[in-house]
Amino acid sequence: MEKIWLSHYPAGVPAEINADLYPSLVELMDRAFKTFPQQPAYRMMGATLTFAQIDDASRALAAYLQGLGLEKGDRVAVMMPNVFQYPVAVAAILRAGYVVVNVNPLYTPRELEHQLKDSGAKAIVILENFAHTLQQVIANVPTKHVILASMGEMLGFAKGLIVDLVVRHVKKLVPAFELPGAVRYKDAVSRGRALSFTAPKVGPGDIAVLQYTGGTTGVSKGAVLLHRNLVANTLQAEAWYQPALGKVPAGQQLMSVASLPLYHIFGFTTNMMLSMHLGGCNIMIPNPRDLPAMFKELSAHTIHSMPAVNTLFLAMANHRDFNTVDWKNLVISVGGGMAVQQATAKLWLEKTGCPIVEGYGLSETSPVASCNPTDSTAYSGTIGLPVSNTEMCLLDDDGHEVPMGAAGEIAIRGPQVMAGYWQRPDETAKVMTPDGYFRTGDIGVVDERGYFKIVDRKKDMILVSGFNVYPNEIEDVLTLMPGVLEAAAVGIADAKAGEAVKVVIVKKNPALTEAEVRAYCEANLTGYKRPKVIEFRTELPKTPVGKILRRELRDKS
Repeated sequence: MEKIWLSHYPAGVPAEINADLYPSLVELMDRAFKTFPQQPAYRMMGATLTFAQIDDASRALAAYLQGLGLEKGDRVAVMMPNVFQYPVAVAAILRAGYVVVNVNPLYTPRELEHQLKDSGAKAIVILENFAHTLQQVIANVPTKHVILASMGEMLGFAKGLIVDLVVRHVKKLVPAFELPGAVRYKDAVSRGRALSFTAPKVGPGDIAVLQYTGGTTGVSKGAVLLHRNLVANTLQAEAWYQPALGKVPAGQQLMSVASLPLYHIFGFTTNMMLSMHLGGCNIMIPNPRDLPAMFKELSAHTIHSMPAVNTLFLAMANHRDFNTVDWKNLVISVGGGMAVQQATAKLWLEKTGCPIVEGYGLSETSPVASCNPTDSTAYSGTIGLPVSNTEMCLLDDDGHEVPMGAAGEIAIRGPQVMAGYWQRPDETAKVMTPDGYFRTGDIGVVDERGYFKIVDRKKDMILVSGFNVYPNEIEDVLTLMPGVLEAAAVGIADAKAGEAVKVVIVKKNPALTEAEVRAYCEANLTGYKRPKVIEFRTELPKTPVGKILRRELRDKS
């Protein structure tokens, strides 16, 4: 469609940016290391990690990984929450010419095994808190090199000892595990310092990240994000945020809240890589569910930028400790991952004076595709305008553009769009048009200004607090449970998470209980995928050909 949105761009935001400014994320990081060496890149629990320290530690870790015999293009998994070791590991993997495989640390053994097998990850950097999960699958996966990190080891000697003591023995957050041959993170870095690091040639067409996302088949698949994709999206975000970022007083370092998981593509690009490019500092929040600890951390800092999902904005704004933080320096609040609700936006604006600007994107788009202008003063209820270098249109089922005013599937074309799904050409073909548009599965409308609005979802995906949940995966897991004949999963409205999972089960064993189903789900599904509502029926509603009528199950919720 015609780029009608360009005439409604905020002043100073260009229609096009130089998406090729850096040949790779490695070049982007190297420039930051050289330009901002002594500036803090991350702060957490009173400790600071500078750009120079990331440079030094990641170079050593990269040398260690190369010493294992890994070759350029090999995949290395990272399974950690927001801790100092995460950005070091990512920098090391990319600098050594390998591919980052982001893994949700809350995965169950079943989910972890699938991702490690599918990606072919040869090594993993993992926080010891989750080592017991890895232990259960290590014999079945190609991942033979394990680097174990701890919560406290990069926080300074005394503080680190205390933190690790509390985490391991007081809070008991490190279940017992056995991983023979695993190497401690600090030992790996130490050994790497004695080795020579050889910087491979990494270019825009090389794979940087495999970002796993759910699939309509129920199988999680890796979105192949090239260095070109992630560099482009980092620069697109910078250009789009400029009207707000320009309000940061001269001489002040940009301070961003890193409450989004950095392993989630929203946090990876808009926190880690954007701050790296701008020489900004991220305030690390390892567990955003622990709001008292989060507010205690934030109260010690000046805050300029707050990217988050609707559920976190709402929980924070309603918390008793909210006013312990000085919000007067906040210039940008970006909502993504799930729809921002009007009530949340209103409350946040009242409490901070900084409106939430809602954006839209997917793992497949690195992620930012559209966003409301960052000089907005009010909630729009839309996903905004396509960002620089980005085209969006609305397609019908046959791939033809729908007329203005009609609803259609949102399709996106731009330098941030993935190269395809890892080793799944059939799945890639389903979502990519011949002329390079990615079909999102979301149904939208666009107004005369170029503002897009999501009105429905073509896929049956459930969006729980910004995380994609696919019904087929839930159903595949449940139908393997003894006592279950059939199962169907749907999304239902949830005041806290936006949507929640509801499952409807037809019993094979009449004695099957809800408690047994919940225990089974707990063992096989990450927390956000577990059903909030479990209902038993004698049969499931189906079409004449036997397809489950999920819409009917939703309508009766």
